[in-house]
Amino acid sequence: MTAPPNVTRNSTPPPAHPAQRGRATQRTETQPRPKRPVSMAVWTPVMSGVLVLSVTVAVTIGSADISMLDVWRSIGAHIGLDRLGLEPAALSRQLDGIVWDVRLPRVLTAAAVGAALALCGAVMQTLTRNPLADPYLLGLSSGASVGAVIVLVLGVSQFALPVAAFGGALLALTATLTLANRRGELPPTRTVLAGLAVSYLCSAITSFVIFWSATGDSYRGILSWLLGSLGGKSWDDVAIVTTAVVVIGAALLTRTRTLDAFAFGDGTASALGVNVNATRWTMLSLVALLTGAAVAVSGAIGFVGLMIPHAVRLMAGAGHKRVLPLAALVGASFMIWADTLARTMFDPRELPVGVVTAFLGAPAFAILLRRRRMSR
Repeated sequence: MTAPPNVTRNSTPPPAHPAQRGRATQRTETQPRPKRPVSMAVWTPVMSGVLVLSVTVAVTIGSADISMLDVWRSIGAHIGLDRLGLEPAALSRQLDGIVWDVRLPRVLTAAAVGAALALCGAVMQTLTRNPLADPYLLGLSSGASVGAVIVLVLGVSQFALPVAAFGGALLALTATLTLANRRGELPPTRTVLAGLAVSYLCSAITSFVIFWSATGDSYRGILSWLLGSLGGKSWDDVAIVTTAVVVIGAALLTRTRTLDAFAFGDGTASALGVNVNATRWTMLSLVALLTGAAVAVSGAIGFVGLMIPHAVRLMAGAGHKRVLPLAALVGASFMIWADTLARTMFDPRELPVGVVTAFLGAPAFAILLRRRRMSR
């Protein structure tokens, strides 16, 4: 049997014309290359500098005329920075009291709370594989509010406030994950619905406790706390939240590879040797503890844990070795300026900081969603 005419076996296509080869090469060269995330060696010092500058500038804002140099003079007078050439004695006692006893504790508390909520949101979004997960949506903040309000209404010692907030957050988290669990998995939609159910239940319990027990002006104070408030914070509050952020944040940073594995699903994490259930519950318990510490000091503040991790992923990529430290830095700076707006926008009246974060967070999150959709 002979081959058809003009057709040979093992024939190869004729070489392309030089002009065609040039056009193909041109198309390849003009294709957009994927953007590589900026190195941590750039982002970390930049955001650290932004945080230090935010703390300094925020302390200077207010009715008293205080300069940035005055802020560092006051800090130098209390922590021994005389060797740097600052003259703490040049600052009056009145200005030193405003900086050290009034404004600086509030600003540092805001920074620690912002860092805590941003860390919690980043970890929860990965462990549940749900981009809408945050301490507020999954009921942790509402559960912590139940414990804290019970302590406030009963007049128990303030040292019991963080413990009660942590207990409430852990109970709410357990209820949410138990409701959402389906054959060992946590479907995103089911998790959100379970979180909403637990959140509404905790809100109802909080309202009942306030209605049944609060008297006189305690209504106003509890309502302000529930909406989020950083007024009147002391160095004890700074110590509570900062210690929680440092200790739990360090523990989470040691598990960044585990979080990267969870980002690809429970099956992938299990194949890589991760004990999925034990690791998830351990890390979510740490998140509940951190949320309880933040809520005990500042009240329930939304949108920070939801919005900041998404913004950081757009800046620096999805690796948790980048996301966690940058989320803490960005969340701290964001909360400082949200609280500064809350206390100065309608001076001498003060807005709850939770109202400001909602006003800023809702449109910002809508922009992030639009950018993600356009990038896809």
